[in-house]
Amino acid sequence: MSVGTAARRGRAAARRTAGSSAMDAAARWGLAARGVIYLLVGLLALQIAFGGGGEEADQSGALRQVSEQPFGRVVVWAIGLGLVGMAVWRLAEALFGASGSGGRKPSRRLVSAARFAVYTVLATSVLLFAAGEKGSGSSDEQSQDLTARALELPAGRWLVGAACLVVVGAGCYIAWKGLKRKFREELKRGTMSRTTRRTVDVLGVAGSVSRGAVFIVAGVFLGQAALASDADQAKGVDQTLRSFADTPAGPWLLVAVSVGLALFGAFSLALARWSRV
Repeated sequence: MSVGTAARRGRAAARRTAGSSAMDAAARWGLAARGVIYLLVGLLALQIAFGGGGEEADQSGALRQVSEQPFGRVVVWAIGLGLVGMAVWRLAEALFGASGSGGRKPSRRLVSAARFAVYTVLATSVLLFAAGEKGSGSSDEQSQDLTARALELPAGRWLVGAACLVVVGAGCYIAWKGLKRKFREELKRGTMSRTTRRTVDVLGVAGSVSRGAVFIVAGVFLGQAALASDADQAKGVDQTLRSFADTPAGPWLLVAVSVGLALFGAFSLALARWSRV
């Protein structure tokens, strides 16, 4: 057997593995884990909007809330392993292409590679928390620390400015995808009832717009940090959410965004059930 034939067979075997039932289970577990996190972050932000709650409305606050419940540590481990599954799924998409039309386009693979990097970081932080490590603090502290390190580099302000554009662009894309209902392409709509399809549409649109808004505002804070060369201007998820309450709309805008994030959590759980993996 030639080297070329062996290589082709190896790639075919890898693709079969990427599309196996194990990968399907890992992807759905990961979507469910993401859903739980967004549900909790949305609920924590709601508590802040109504003047209660001492936890940060971000991943670290959500994990602390979970860990304090009976069997909470087990649930945190399950969330971390689910995010590992999500990272592996996105890696498989980057290497072999995603399901659906256009799934093997270079642009789709690049997006999947970026998602792999993001979920790898998230999974690592959750697993460290589950193992007893408290991590590097809230999302606000992490964001300011990373921004400070970037600003110390040559052309640091330009790097932070570029990050601003990436985050704002990601937020706009997330919101646009939700408004255009592009997520329908990822669903097995034929197996869903009419009521379920309508419900998932509402969850997807409202959740994606709220999630996109958080990205956009966080990106704007990064831009301010770049312009002022001041890492303290950067905000994590918690402070970004709190900033919605400082607008003329007051806490009601934070309420709307918080509910939207919780709806995105529910949407992720729906994806775990009906997604085309």
